[in-house]
Amino acid sequence: MQLTGSRSGRNKARPEGLAERIYLQLKDDIFSFRMLPGDKFSENEIAERMDVSRTPVRQALFWLEREGYVEVFFRSGWQVRPFDFEYFEQLYDLRIVLELEAVKRLCTMDVTPEPLFALQSFWIDEPRLEDGQEVSRFDEEFHMALVAAAGNGEMAKIHRDLTEKIRIIRRLDFTKDARVNATYSEHASILLAIMQRQTQEAQRQLQDHIAVSKAEVRKITLHMLHQARPEDEADTPSS
Repeated sequence: MQLTGSRSGRNKARPEGLAERIYLQLKDDIFSFRMLPGDKFSENEIAERMDVSRTPVRQALFWLEREGYVEVFFRSGWQVRPFDFEYFEQLYDLRIVLELEAVKRLCTMDVTPEPLFALQSFWIDEPRLEDGQEVSRFDEEFHMALVAAAGNGEMAKIHRDLTEKIRIIRRLDFTKDARVNATYSEHASILLAIMQRQTQEAQRQLQDHIAVSKAEVRKITLHMLHQARPEDEADTPSS
């Protein structure tokens, strides 16, 4: 299992800042498939690779455990938490509820919120991006911007947290060119329906759009996960 980290010398940062750096790096390794669901590892391995002591590593891992990304086995070390497909489907159901309500509120506004014009510029007017992972990032921003523009800060916060929890699934979805092209077309249709205050049509298109991504969850296999690992790390064995 490949982990990334600095070998440029023992990090002298304060413990809290060091643990946070390790936490962010490990989370990125998980989201980028350098660490796959089910991969096992030890605190010593991460400490060695990142050239730090075990104390900030342990703190970072407990943060990740609390968020549901890793789990600990006291006799055999740690592992990246395997996919729980029912859990992801429940998150998608919640996502649909939040975003449909946001669209309903946007369609009843007298004035179109400014963020929607920025979304229109990116998804309709500007040239399309081709890199799937880059499009995945902008796809997240599209949906978060819709919810934020609806004006309920607490709803937007819950949606942001939800977005991070399903990020790993969405990144797998965007490894396919067809999904990239469909995302552009579907986002454009959703935006136009909202701007034309077509509430039911906008909600229908949004629900269909999310349902396709949700359906991909059940198609994910271990083979797909290994294919998603960066090529220069694909042959690196897990510990």
